[in-house]
Amino acid sequence: MGDPTRIAAALMAALLAGGCGVLEPRLPEAAPSTPAAWPLPATTATQAPADARPAAEIGWREFFADPKLGEVIAQALANNRDLRVAMLNVERARSQYRIQRADRVPALGAVATMTRSGGDGRPVLETYTADLGVTEFEVDLFGRVRSLSEAALQRYFAQEENRCSAQLTLVAEVAAAYLALAADRDQLRVAAATLHTREESHALTEKRYELGAVSGLDLQLSRTQVESARAELARYAGQVAQGANALDLLVGRPVAPELLPESLDAGMIGLDSLPAGLPSEVLLGRPDVLAAEHLLRAANANIGAARAAFFPSITLTGAVGYASDDLSGLFDAGTSTWAFVPQVRVPIFEGGRLRAGLGVATADRDIALAQYEKSIQTGFREVADALALSATLADQRAAREATVEAAAEADRLSRARYEAGRDSYLVQLESQRTLYLAQQALIATRLAEQVNRVALYKALGGGWQEDGP
Repeated sequence: MGDPTRIAAALMAALLAGGCGVLEPRLPEAAPSTPAAWPLPATTATQAPADARPAAEIGWREFFADPKLGEVIAQALANNRDLRVAMLNVERARSQYRIQRADRVPALGAVATMTRSGGDGRPVLETYTADLGVTEFEVDLFGRVRSLSEAALQRYFAQEENRCSAQLTLVAEVAAAYLALAADRDQLRVAAATLHTREESHALTEKRYELGAVSGLDLQLSRTQVESARAELARYAGQVAQGANALDLLVGRPVAPELLPESLDAGMIGLDSLPAGLPSEVLLGRPDVLAAEHLLRAANANIGAARAAFFPSITLTGAVGYASDDLSGLFDAGTSTWAFVPQVRVPIFEGGRLRAGLGVATADRDIALAQYEKSIQTGFREVADALALSATLADQRAAREATVEAAAEADRLSRARYEAGRDSYLVQLESQRTLYLAQQALIATRLAEQVNRVALYKALGGGWQEDGP
């Protein structure tokens, strides 16, 4: 019997002498067919400022200048359940990768056994053994185990990017819900002011009706406007309550009343505009695009594993140890043992299973490639849409502001002419309605402009870090 130390050294050398052949194909090149520049309207600037930074480098605390909004976003990142699930998925994928990676090295184990046997007319025998060895370690000659480990690693990276994407989405959703709540409060304030104005107008109409200056039709029309304004006030009060509930759900806990917005302020977002002259390659840094790329790499690695399955596989089982019939003499001289059991498996006929497995892996790779290209196309459209709306919404807001100013002056003149008896109540009624609708439209346009800027920030990959570099 040979020296156990030399036998163990030779066994470990054989176990670790795995091959380095990898049958993974070259990663296919994506062809999303997107332009190199954004299709901007003529009114949009096409050159970025010299000091412009990519949106991904602008922290959300810098982008959202309102400190109350920043605090609400911070609470959402700490308490939102969807983001917590995304983080746990990352931990799960990392553990799965570590399990797969462990197959690339031998697993050593120590086993101590006692065997007691006997029977009718047979003496009772006792055998004691203590072994140290490995069991069914696959020598990775053709890279099957390595390819599976690479696929698990890429899926882990994809889950990490999905977590970043979930954070971007959460930041944008919280900001949009916060802005919508602010707009609803502005609408509620306008509705309350309109109700107060119409109640004053109705009181004046009642007095004029008692004096016989106006007809009963004018009185009923005035009353109709008051009740209509009261219904609008109740409607917006309900929307404010619903908006607060939606914000609570996104944050994952009730938001303190002092953190809720008072009105839709243009200073909530610190940056007037994001750079529009950036090349479309910035989309490749978006978390969802990176996640799709990692899934493509994982699917490509699975093809290598499927190809390696066509070739022979070698598994090794070996152990060194001691064996004795007496427990007290188990480790005495002359009791050492060793075993080396290589096994070669050669696929000959498996009914097309291996070829079908390779076909599945190839189809999965092609699907992942198409999804990767689509993620780039989707990101391009999101950015292009947001950029296209940036200038038009600014023009709309300016026009709405001018409309409100003109409607307010028209309402003032109409009221003066009605009180002087020079116009009918229908003229004043129309001017009040025009002013109210103009005020509502202005608030809606301001909200759309702010939400679009948030959408552009998210589409360019901003929001995954708290502070910029």
